[in-house]
Amino acid sequence: MKKAQQMYRFSTFHIRSQSHAKDLAEFSISDNPKKKCTLLPYRTLPPAKGEDLDYANIVHSRLIHSEWDSLNNLASGLTSFRVKHVLLKIQKDHVLSQEFFNWVELKNSEVNTLDVNSVILHILTKNRKFKSSETILRKILEMGSAKLDYPRKVFEALVYSYRMCDSSPRVFDTLFRTYVHMKKFRDASDSYWWMREYGFYPTVESCNAFLSSLISSNRGDIALAVYNEMCRCRISPNDYTINMVIGAYCKVGNMDMAVKVFTGMEGMGLSRSFVTYNTLMAGYCSKGLLTSAVNLKNMMEKNGVQPSVVTYNTLIHAFCKEGKLQEANKLFGEMKSLNLRPTAVTYNTLINGYSLIGNSKMGIQFFEEMSTNGIKADILTYNALILGLCKEGKTRKAAHMVKELEREKLVPNSSTFAALITGQCVRNNVDRAFQLYKIMVRSGCHPNEATFKMIISAFVYNEDYDGAVQILKEMMERAVAPDSDILFRLISGLSKSGKYEVAMNLCKKLESQRLMPQGFQSIDILNESHMT
Repeated sequence: MKKAQQMYRFSTFHIRSQSHAKDLAEFSISDNPKKKCTLLPYRTLPPAKGEDLDYANIVHSRLIHSEWDSLNNLASGLTSFRVKHVLLKIQKDHVLSQEFFNWVELKNSEVNTLDVNSVILHILTKNRKFKSSETILRKILEMGSAKLDYPRKVFEALVYSYRMCDSSPRVFDTLFRTYVHMKKFRDASDSYWWMREYGFYPTVESCNAFLSSLISSNRGDIALAVYNEMCRCRISPNDYTINMVIGAYCKVGNMDMAVKVFTGMEGMGLSRSFVTYNTLMAGYCSKGLLTSAVNLKNMMEKNGVQPSVVTYNTLIHAFCKEGKLQEANKLFGEMKSLNLRPTAVTYNTLINGYSLIGNSKMGIQFFEEMSTNGIKADILTYNALILGLCKEGKTRKAAHMVKELEREKLVPNSSTFAALITGQCVRNNVDRAFQLYKIMVRSGCHPNEATFKMIISAFVYNEDYDGAVQILKEMMERAVAPDSDILFRLISGLSKSGKYEVAMNLCKKLESQRLMPQGFQSIDILNESHMT
């Protein structure tokens, strides 16, 4: 019972988990990794006799003499039992073993049962042919994906044939890693516990693959639980492991633990690379801790680690996001003084930063510098420039930039249209903004929440409630909730202009689609507006 509970803990740590705390708790109470392991069973293959023995000997002779043409005549006599005997005879030659396995697969794939597959997997992994092993594993795992108990059967097939093939623990590591690469996290975790039961553990490289897959699936909390299990079982982490762990702690917002792991690297015998510093720095920046981020850059230089372009791009982006353009510009100058060549990302970040504060002049200056330095502008560059011009109401200059897109063979996207719509709303050209919106939709671009709110706000401001209602209906079709203040003004305006029924139906539809802003009292507003 205790063993079953242990298996359950790890198998449920991923998709089912409800909280970070729960996952860590489940890992912290598992059994001592030094407990006595289950001995591997020793199963032998019954000896071949009579026709089976004759067949295996003839096939073996044909194989070692590369007589494939004459071997084809023996295909009709293939059985799983005979194939296993042949594979065991030639297992010291992994190339010939795989060629024979592939030949059997071609002649009669049904003969290559799970037991036969387990034998070839032992032969290949023992000879470090991990890619070939994973290809075979993927195929058999996909074939049995509909069977609930299939993962256990695959594992048991490898266990029972392990000693017979004088195999290597890497066969189980390959199974674990294959599940990870297939993003079958539940099966990966199950295989981990089954491995551990027999005293086998995945390599740090396979654990890293697991951590990476979990983090890319936005399960940083689970990745941290896996890392804790690695440490408990003395699977020594490497630099790549620690970089991911620091990044995971940053993503879940636990900067104290991220710093603790960072400072503990020296005690683990691991060196901090620029990737390590950049990862922690990105964490600081995401939390708005810009002073700590800059201090980390200074520490980086002091410790003899050269800041990279990514280092400066991360810091420049953080300062631009906070509207601290002077500090961002200072970092840009420092970057160039270190002979670090700014990239398109660097320039786009600065152009966008200045555009957001309505300084299109500086944005254009960076754009020209970018061109002078031979860095090709992309759609993000133009979108940032167009937004800056539109925020200042310079719609003609923005339109000129749009024409340049065609010359540069760049296709306008949702952000391009959103910037142009912003410009028309700034100039209070609501009809033109609505025309651009319709062109945007026809072009296959999807308006975001900000674009919708901008247009509906402009309609309400101009008391064009019919236009506002049309936009609100399109927002509901795309499941975008309206802003509470704008909705209040629209409902009030409709009621006061004698369109009480329209306002009431809109409110009912918003409530039925659960798009009504929280705390919005539609009935009170309708009654109050109707009475006045």
